[in-house]
Amino acid sequence: MDFNYSENCISIQDKVLSKLDQFTIDFTEKLENFSKYVIVSGYISILFGRNRTSEDIDIIVEKQSFQNFKSFWNYIEKDYECINSNDPNEAYHNYLLEESALRFARKNSFIPNVEFKYPKTSLDEWTLAKRKKIVLNQYILYISSLELQIPFKLFLGSEKDIEDALHLYKIFQKYINHSLFEEFIRKLNTEELFNTYLK
Repeated sequence: MDFNYSENCISIQDKVLSKLDQFTIDFTEKLENFSKYVIVSGYISILFGRNRTSEDIDIIVEKQSFQNFKSFWNYIEKDYECINSNDPNEAYHNYLLEESALRFARKNSFIPNVEFKYPKTSLDEWTLAKRKKIVLNQYILYISSLELQIPFKLFLGSEKDIEDALHLYKIFQKYINHSLFEEFIRKLNTEELFNTYLK
């Protein structure tokens, strides 16, 4: 995959967009009008060419007022529906504020869907604050910093997660900030996994 990497942005040109790419672009373009977000987890490795399927896109969204959330809900409801609840008040107060994720999918379709959640931990807050801009053809996405994304995938520890981490590390090992990367490797106690699978 051809891309241009800088500290603030990764630009990918002339990618043939998959249905999952198109779904992600459409949803995040709508979301960006209402709240800051960052894409985390499996879709990032797929975005950069890993050949595997995924049924969901994991997105951390900056906490917002109920009024702002309801405005977003009203804005997308002609195209999307919430799988958890058809009531924005319940979705906001009984799910998001209780640290449970919502799932949004296109109407009359369950897959793919967006797992939509507010930050729960300081790492989530850091991920949102330090999100990385992606220019995908002419579209804009924001993803988790790779310096955290790769160690966190190791931390999750399933075969699929480790393969995601390996895929991203092979592509970006000469570009990432290694001091920051090693800091997250230590914080997440993934030194042994890194030495076993990535080094």
